[in-house]
Amino acid sequence: MGLTSNLVLALAIIAGVLLFAATVWFWPRLSGRTFRAYAGRIALLLATQLALFSAVGLAANKSFLFYGSWADLFGQETTMGKVVDHSMSSKDIKVVDKQKLDVPGGGRPAVGGQILKVSIAGEKSKITSPGYVWLPPEYFQPQHAKANFPAGIVLTGYPGTAENLIKGLNYPMTAFKQAKAGKMKPMILVMLRPTVAPPRDTECVDIPGGPQTETFFAQDLPQAIQSTFRVGKKAENMAFIGNSTGGYCALKIAAHHPKTFGTAVGLSAYYEAPNDPTTGDLFHGDAKLKDRADVLKSLQAKTPTGTSFLVTSSEKGEPNLGDTRKFIKGVKGPDRVSSIILDSGGHNFNTWRREIPPMMVWLSSRVQA
Repeated sequence: MGLTSNLVLALAIIAGVLLFAATVWFWPRLSGRTFRAYAGRIALLLATQLALFSAVGLAANKSFLFYGSWADLFGQETTMGKVVDHSMSSKDIKVVDKQKLDVPGGGRPAVGGQILKVSIAGEKSKITSPGYVWLPPEYFQPQHAKANFPAGIVLTGYPGTAENLIKGLNYPMTAFKQAKAGKMKPMILVMLRPTVAPPRDTECVDIPGGPQTETFFAQDLPQAIQSTFRVGKKAENMAFIGNSTGGYCALKIAAHHPKTFGTAVGLSAYYEAPNDPTTGDLFHGDAKLKDRADVLKSLQAKTPTGTSFLVTSSEKGEPNLGDTRKFIKGVKGPDRVSSIILDSGGHNFNTWRREIPPMMVWLSSRVQA
């Protein structure tokens, strides 16, 4: 019974209903002032509330896919399975499994493309992270055998899983349909979560004495992609995309590394690294490192090189609207900025699913093969 299964959710709902009924039924019998009566009332109330909160939590998790498994929920998903090398593996990227897209003829990569489950090892950062790679059908077709493809790194929010990008936000399916409809050019997508040192939220920064997360995403990962797949090595060939924490990472890293990423997309991004129990001490009192992690300050310090940015927010429902408008005003030519501002939409998967299709069409006009 997986964390996201319908059976678990149904059992939690049934337990909540039965405990509520039991509370109503037994309450008159527990109305005395004895220790047993007090203990009985407390136990029934706590059990009922626990069941109800569990049902609500399971329903929310099933909708938004914050956690993909029980091990992920309890922070126990820290090891990979046995790595099996396939033909597309390299010293930096090991292919663990292959999946097909659920489309007619999807069992043939030249028809339905292919999703690779991978383990990515960072040479400089010494970080190893799991992820997925979407290879479009054209990548396997003989007429494109020597062609390069644009690539986009796609990050979830914290504490999401890479599976969210496939099952919840439908990136491969959206890319497949948009390319088939002629709305965007075929593109390789490398999908990960920003949590490369679980359960810590490193906010894509190089932490003094800690995980070198920016080095992993800005140096190791692009190098691994370019050495394993047919992707060019210019900034115009590589994009960085993300939602929430992933969007913050995308905008910040593109501002810091314009020679690596020519395009960046922040869906519901925030613009400054939080400081809370999940992050710990990210900067160790270094004011320069803290300023470097501020997207608006990084944008102000950036030398314009022609980077293209896309940011999103909502007039109602998103807390980042004010900072998003500051970011738009702060972009200096020849850098370019575009935006998607919805009338209403919260910080959730439903909002991002409304933004991803037009975003990918826009992205296709910015990145080159």
